[in-house]
Parts: sequence; structure tokens; C-alpha cells
Amino acid sequence: MNDKDPLSNLEKGSLDVIQSMFSGCEEVVGVEHVASVLSGAPSHSGDGQLVAYIGLEPSGKAHLGWVILSDTIRNLLDSDVNVIVLLADWHAWVNDKFDRDMEKITLAGDYMTEVFRVLLGNPPEGEGPGQVRFIRASEVMDSGKYWERVLRCSKNMSLSRVRRTFSIMGRAEDSSDHDLSAFYYPALQAADIFELKVDIAFGGMDQRKAHMYMREVADRNNWTKATCIHTPMLSGLKGSGGRMDSYDHKMSKSDPNNAILMHDDHDSLRKKMRKAFLEVGNPSSAVFEMVEHVILPRLGKVKVTPDPKYGEPSEFSDLDSFTDAVSNGSVHPLDAKMAVADGLSDVLSPVSEHFSSRSELMSAINSITGPQ
Repeated sequence: MNDKDPLSNLEKGSLDVIQSMFSGCEEVVGVEHVASVLSGAPSHSGDGQLVAYIGLEPSGKAHLGWVILSDTIRNLLDSDVNVIVLLADWHAWVNDKFDRDMEKITLAGDYMTEVFRVLLGNPPEGEGPGQVRFIRASEVMDSGKYWERVLRCSKNMSLSRVRRTFSIMGRAEDSSDHDLSAFYYPALQAADIFELKVDIAFGGMDQRKAHMYMREVADRNNWTKATCIHTPMLSGLKGSGGRMDSYDHKMSKSDPNNAILMHDDHDSLRKKMRKAFLEVGNPSSAVFEMVEHVILPRLGKVKVTPDPKYGEPSEFSDLDSFTDAVSNGSVHPLDAKMAVADGLSDVLSPVSEHFSSRSELMSAINSITGPQ
């Protein structure tokens, strides 16, 4: 650490807070803003309360990646950050989700709220420290000031610069020349951050381009530049493919057979994991990613229970020992995959239990997404 390090002047207590709130993140950009607030500088809102935000399109059923996002939210809440989950309904409309049927998008937003509530253990809701807020983008947009921000976020940005952000919508750069609304999407996302007076913007690594766009806008307008944190992306069960920076390999609910959905039961999990890519000696596998980012953080261990004819049960509390055991033949790859399936079943069981008492909402979601 040197004098130019933004953390160099922080007291140990504040350093510990930053370490705790950003634990598990793959990248932190612009930590100096949060560091300055912890040192007594004004927060974005001016009241000293750190506010974090994640924007998510209500577009269907949740997949396993939401567990990683919820763990980040929990770290922030435990550090007395106020967290906003923005239900990005109009963003979903721009991105053609549910064929731009706003009633379906609204229903998916209700579902999204319930999923995060159960993943977070029903935290207190409100504007105070350690509390969470669920806000619809349509509420934020009910302001002339918001649309002024959208225009300011669009000013002096070339079309080619905007095209480079299209991966945040899961689109290719050349996909939307027929759709002017798509070119406003990054400006909308940036305007959300400024309108909500956000200090910490977060999402998966696939949202990095949107956050860098926002920071560029902040520089141009001399606005508060939020710290940006990015969580790891889970690969699809079939294995990675394409360029890593394109995130074509990521787990997505658009292909249920390539993803773990939050409502998969134990039998479905075992069936999916049986087909999951796992190559002995190759550490690049969704199987190992799920151990690292979901099972170990939530359960503290992964338990392998082979057929007694082939070995004794074993437990692993760190990723390296688990991957080494698979590589050296101590654990058969199929037994490893079934161990992960069983661990995921334990992690996801609270979600199934919660929605068993919300059968009306679950039936409504199934009616617009299908049973998968």
C-alpha cells in the first residue's frame, strides 16, 4: 500500500468494512468513493448513508447466479449499506422481454422480489442502514428530472460507443440498428444510478461495460462517480464457449437444460448435473464454479457419498482439495457431480419451501414462462 492507494489513509475498522462488504467480488472499480465516505466525506445523497444498487430485468425465473448476487447483497446489508434492487421493468420492455407485455413484466417483478426476500432471509425493508428496497424503474422514471438525466447521459456519446455496451442486454453489437430504443438502454441504466444517488453499483461481470459507461458520464458532467463491484459469472452446464469477455458461456435461464434454476428439485438437479461438463484435470467447469461460489459460501463444505462398493464418504471444505481429489482419481467425476447436486438441493430448498406457500404467484409465473 502506498500514499496514492485510496485505502492508505483508512483506519483498520474502515478497511475491515470494505473487505467485508466486497468479499466474494471478482472486481472492484473506483473504491476511492466508498473509502472517502467511510473517512467522513459526503455520500452521494449527502447524508452519510452508503447506498448500493443492482438493476435486474424482470424476465423470467431465477437461476443459480442469483444466489451469488444475494450473497453480495447480504454482505452489503451486514455492513450497514442500504441496498436498492431495481426491478428494471421498462428496461425489460426495451429488451423485448415477454414480447413487451408490461403486465407480464410486472408479474415477473413481483416474483423477483419474493425470490430475493427468501434468499436474503427476509431482511428489514426501508431506507435505513442494513435495509433493502425494491423499486420499480417505472416509479423512478416518473420524473422530468430523470429524463433530463437520460439526455445528459446520451449527450456526446457516439453510436459506436453505445454499441459496445450491447452485451449488457445479451445482444450482439450489430443486433439493434433497427431498434432506436436499444441505443437509450445504457443511458437509462446510467441515469438510474444518478437518480437514485447510488454510491455502489453492482452486478455480474457482464454489467461491467454499463458501469464504465456510467463512470464516463460522471466524469463528463462532474457527477458523483459510484464505486462499481462485479460478481463472478457462472458458466453454463455444457461448458464454456466463445470469447470469455462476451459471456456467451454464462449460465442463463433462456436455456433451462444449460442452467440450474432456483426451482429445480433434487431429481432435476441430479439429472442436469449428470450431463454437466467435467473434464478430469481441467479446472474450467461449472461444477467447480458452483462449489466455489455457491456451495462452500453457503454450506461450508461439499460432501461426496459414493456407492459403498466404490469408496467411503468424504468431505471437502475448500475448492483446491476437491478439484485435486477429482483430478487424482480419489473422487470419481460422477460422484463429484452428484455431490454438487445434493449440495445445491440443500442451498435451494428454502426457495422451494417459500414458494410452496405462494402457489398462486408460482402458478402465474409458470403460466408466462412455462413449467421449466
